[in-house]
Formats: sequence, structure tokens, C-alpha cells
Amino acid sequence: MKRVFVAGTLLLLAGCSVNRQAEVSSLDAPNGIVRLNYGQAWLQNAYSDAYVNNGTAAKACQSMGYATASAFGQPIKTCTLIGGSLCLNETVTIQYKCAGYAVNPDATNPWY
Repeated sequence: MKRVFVAGTLLLLAGCSVNRQAEVSSLDAPNGIVRLNYGQAWLQNAYSDAYVNNGTAAKACQSMGYATASAFGQPIKTCTLIGGSLCLNETVTIQYKCAGYAVNPDATNPWY
């Protein structure tokens, strides 16, 4: 009975999906690249909402003078905590490419 309980608990933990909020980790203004990161623990199936991530990246792009952001490439997983031969914590990086030119309406225009 004890083995069934332990096996059932492991199966429940392995199927846990956790929503994570990605945060801006680095900005590259000359190349127009924004990187967002979120953490994922061992035995977790972490995910991040693509719509919210796009809004976060677009805000970061607009702060650099670009208009929009679009995701490119695959998420990059990097192990941040190793215990023996297991990776206990990962950082997932999502990259966005900034495009366009943002017009700032608050800027003073010398032509009129």
C-alpha cells in the first residue's frame, strides 16, 4: 500500500503545470533584442503565457525606441542548480526581436 501511495504521489507531482511570469533579463538596443527569463524547478512543467510575454517584450522594445516585438527562435533552457547528476532548477530564456520605429508624441518637434 505504501508503494502505491508513493507512486501515485510521484505521478501527480510529475504532471504539475505551473504558470510563470517571464521577466526582462537583458536588452540589446543596437540589435533590437529583448530576452525574457522564467524559472522551472525539477519535476515541474512550467509554462509562460505567450500573449503576456509579447506585451512585456513590446514595452521593453518601445522603451528602446522600437514599435513592436516578435518572438524568434526556440526557448533556451539553462541548468542553474545541479544536484549530483540531476538538474534541479532551470532558467528558460525567450528571445524577442524588436521592429519598427516608435513615434513619441510627447517629444518636442522643432518643425512646427
